[in-house]
Amino acid sequence: MKEKYKEYIEKNHNFDNKTMIGIICLLIVITGFYGFLYEYIFYYFNGGMKYFYWRGGNFLPWINIYAIGSLGIYFVTYKMRKSPLKVFLTSTILCGILEFVSGLGMYIIGNGWRCWDYNQEILNFGNIGGFICLRSVLFFGLSGLVLIYFLVPICFYIAKKMNKRLFLILTITLCSIVLFDEIYNLLIARILHTPRAYDIHKAMGMHYVKFK
Repeated sequence: MKEKYKEYIEKNHNFDNKTMIGIICLLIVITGFYGFLYEYIFYYFNGGMKYFYWRGGNFLPWINIYAIGSLGIYFVTYKMRKSPLKVFLTSTILCGILEFVSGLGMYIIGNGWRCWDYNQEILNFGNIGGFICLRSVLFFGLSGLVLIYFLVPICFYIAKKMNKRLFLILTITLCSIVLFDEIYNLLIARILHTPRAYDIHKAMGMHYVKFK
């Protein structure tokens, strides 16, 4: 096991383009769920440990910004994997910028619309406008380490061990499902005026975080 992990760190892994598409699809699915799980647990404590709050606007437990940030971390820091400190610092800065720009952009374009607000959360030291705080960027830095030294090696291992055709079918199908869920709730439901995930979840009695 140690030899295989050392090989991952030392060796350049050259997958063909189709296999890389499958790996990227798998990362999109896993990291979006990872972000949902983090927020699901965090907001339970943030809300006084009374309710679990559904996060994200999809039917499935998946949040897009975590998948986007993870892909950014992967493409920027993969070649830095021999230096965990570089991976941590780069992940912290990269995702901090992504979170701040995304939060501020939604706030400006959406006329005050927020998907998160650190002004209303615990452990919000270093809070800037409610868009970013020290706790969030440190979490992203640590998540960068989890991604590069745990999740990516697992994805590589699966890609090598599984039948290529089956790997591509499974990963592309899973990714297509979560992306369709995202597109439906973000665009299609708004255009067709059909029920969104929020409407269904609310009818089921699920709790959502409400920002002022």
